[in-house]
Amino acid sequence: MKKAEVVAALIWRENRFLICQRPKNKARALLWEFVGGKVEAGETKEEALARECREELDLAVSVGRVFAEVTHEYPDLTVHLTLFFCTIAAGEPKLLEHCDMKWILPAEIPNFAFCPADETILEKLMREYGPRKGRAGD
Repeated sequence: MKKAEVVAALIWRENRFLICQRPKNKARALLWEFVGGKVEAGETKEEALARECREELDLAVSVGRVFAEVTHEYPDLTVHLTLFFCTIAAGEPKLLEHCDMKWILPAEIPNFAFCPADETILEKLMREYGPRKGRAGD
């Protein structure tokens, strides 16, 4: 089984965070995810995440502390995913690779079909940020 070290960015704008929809031609097509990707040989996780944000969204980001880590086994791949808090240092997100992107509230997470590797992280996000920020209909 192939293994991949993967990094992703948790980017907040006020009380919403950024999610991106995977391209049609890739594994797990059209599922939603955090921006990020594989760590290349010789890169730190932080360097890889800064590169992926540049390549995928044309954004310069400052990588902060780790929010969550998870290992997930897909049929074709085992991923070790590290999600970092990130802030936008320069630029506005542009769709260079993904089909779509949205800024969503933690309470809106159930409205989107995410990659299975993100599920535990999304539960933590809802637990830590959902109730305090208020939910639609409360």
